[in-house]
Amino acid sequence: MAAPGGTLNCEDYSMFQEVLKVMRNIDDRIVHSLNTTVPTVSFSGKVDATETCKQLFESLMQAHMSRDKAIKICVEKTSKVVAQLREERTKDSENFALLKQLRKEQTKLKLMQSELNVEEVVNDRSLKVFSERCRIHYTPPKVK
Repeated sequence: MAAPGGTLNCEDYSMFQEVLKVMRNIDDRIVHSLNTTVPTVSFSGKVDATETCKQLFESLMQAHMSRDKAIKICVEKTSKVVAQLREERTKDSENFALLKQLRKEQTKLKLMQSELNVEEVVNDRSLKVFSERCRIHYTPPKVK
């Protein structure tokens, strides 16, 4: 899965987190974006706040969908690896290297699944801030 600044690497959890961090940049800077693009009352005639809010909302939604998709792809890939290792473990229960690898993959899977919860919090925060600043200029379509 391509991402800004790199490729999402599902095998290496540290790299997975780094790419997500880059992908969450728009959410981390939402307040700054709103402050610099949505005019105050005194400057409201100089900028089309409706169009600005609409574009920002579309950018947010695109970022949210791409991150959600990327995380789910990695969860799915890691789940398959865990299932494969479990199957191998049933055939060779004495192999401690296999058990160690299985535990490592299970831990990585749990961490990746927890990123879905983090994603929900990040998305909610961004949408709340967006709504507070843009509600009088732009009403987005209902989101799931």
